[in-house]
Amino acid sequence: MSGYYKDEHRYDDIINLPHYQSTNHAHMSLEDRAAQFASFAALTGHEEAIEETARLTEKKIVLDEVAKEAISMKLFEISRNLDKKWNVSITYFKPDRFKDGGVYLTDIGVVKKIDEVDKIVVMDNGMRMEIEGIIGVEIDKG
Repeated sequence: MSGYYKDEHRYDDIINLPHYQSTNHAHMSLEDRAAQFASFAALTGHEEAIEETARLTEKKIVLDEVAKEAISMKLFEISRNLDKKWNVSITYFKPDRFKDGGVYLTDIGVVKKIDEVDKIVVMDNGMRMEIEGIIGVEIDKG
C-alpha cells in the first residue's frame, strides 16, 4: 500500500474530467457553504458571562460635608448664571445596571438646567447626571 502514495499518475484517468454539477439540486451559494462550517458554540452566552464577571466597577465615593457644600455652591453659581453658558466640567458617578458599583465619568459642556426637584443636572448635549453622584465641578468662566 505504501507504493500507492508514491504513484504520481494515480489520478491521470480523472484529472481532466469536467466538474460534476447536479441537475436535480441548485448550486449552493458560498455563504450557505460557509455556514456549514461555522463554529458551534455549545455554551451560548458563556463567554459573555465570563466577560461580564471580569468587568470591573468602582465603589461610590462618599463625600464629607465640606466637599458636598463646595459642590453645592458651584452648582448654585452655575444655576444663577445659565445665560452666560459657561463651559463646565462635571465628574460624576454612574451606577452600573448589572453589578454593584459603577463608573466615574466626566462630562464637559454647558449646563442647560439644574433641576432641584429631581436633583439632576442636564447638560446641553442631553447628558443627565444625579446631583448626589457628583464628586467634582470645574467652571471655565472665560
